[in-house]
Amino acid sequence: MDILVRKEQTTDFDAVYEINKNAFETNEEADLVNRLRNSNSFVSDLSLVAESDNKVVGHILFTKIKINSPTGKVFVSLALAPMAVQNKCQNQGIGSELIKKGLEKATSLGFDSVIVLGHETYYPKFGFSPASKFDIKAPFEVPDTAFMAIELEAGSLKSPNGVVGYAKEFGI
Repeated sequence: MDILVRKEQTTDFDAVYEINKNAFETNEEADLVNRLRNSNSFVSDLSLVAESDNKVVGHILFTKIKINSPTGKVFVSLALAPMAVQNKCQNQGIGSELIKKGLEKATSLGFDSVIVLGHETYYPKFGFSPASKFDIKAPFEVPDTAFMAIELEAGSLKSPNGVVGYAKEFGI
């Protein structure tokens, strides 16, 4: 399957909504994407789609978050959420391609870290490790192995320890 990963366009919104709705079996993630597009945390260059045969088959979104240090210092990072692939196209490397291209794009835009809440066996193959390794905590109860971080620039998470502050659109 040939995959093209590109920046999401407004004409992709309906397809992205359906992919998220079907992949998560609820409207919650699809509605979250719509809310995040209208937030201050949205980075249009980091809303990417995977296209095959001129059809959108996957989507990934990275939005700005804050890491709130106990000293009061605030560091900017990114949240990877959500990512979805059309059900019939799963397990074909589309999600992997979205993550790789998304991390590359985030790096090229000057972001130096990404946080994800996800499958503990999936994301480590891209370089993610438990965020606790960097003394970064979730603002909610979550298994340590599922709340992960990656440094896009070596050493970028050495200082910003603290609690992640998600955009209000996440409802956290």
